[in-house]
Amino acid sequence: MNKKRILFIGDSITESGLHEDKAKLGTGYVRIIHDYLQAIYPNSFEVFNKGISGNRVIDLEERWDKDVLKCNPEILSISIGVNDVWRQLDNPGLKQIYPEEFASIYNELLMQAREETNATLVLMEPTLIEEELNSAGNEKLKIYVEIVRRLADKHRAILIPTHQDFIDYVMTNSGYPLTIDGVHMNSVGNMLMANSWIKSVIPTLK
Repeated sequence: MNKKRILFIGDSITESGLHEDKAKLGTGYVRIIHDYLQAIYPNSFEVFNKGISGNRVIDLEERWDKDVLKCNPEILSISIGVNDVWRQLDNPGLKQIYPEEFASIYNELLMQAREETNATLVLMEPTLIEEELNSAGNEKLKIYVEIVRRLADKHRAILIPTHQDFIDYVMTNSGYPLTIDGVHMNSVGNMLMANSWIKSVIPTLK
């Protein structure tokens, strides 16, 4: 039986221990999704993790042909945007990727994927920058989240409401964090991301 190829691409949130893992899946949300699929749909899916720490949308652009188009996945899951905002805060001297350029590059990548592969597109909303909803990072992030939502609609992609799910969780005031530093996930944050993905994608596979 041919396995469906699922490719996850993104930044350190996707990478998450990839290089220390013999299976090259990492220890984050990608691993959780892989394990769920293997347990529930054994031998039906092949999962690839193409996350690279620090990536912004311009970095995806540079490696899109090699890491996405040539892999020809059946399902392409993209998580990008946090660093495009975070670099504006922690490295203002860097050439910044503001919303218009972010939208333009992301749109072009999706057009290429649609033209050159038959992949189902899955767009994950950027999560959070600090677990304080009114932080400077989260205020700047809002437009990037909206861009991802608009692109998902334009390209008929599955939208994963990770940003909204994180907001909903933070508003419960549970006292239990989702991240280790405001951006990178702890095990609960990874579980929340994986759950958002599974709830949105799995019904489309049946």
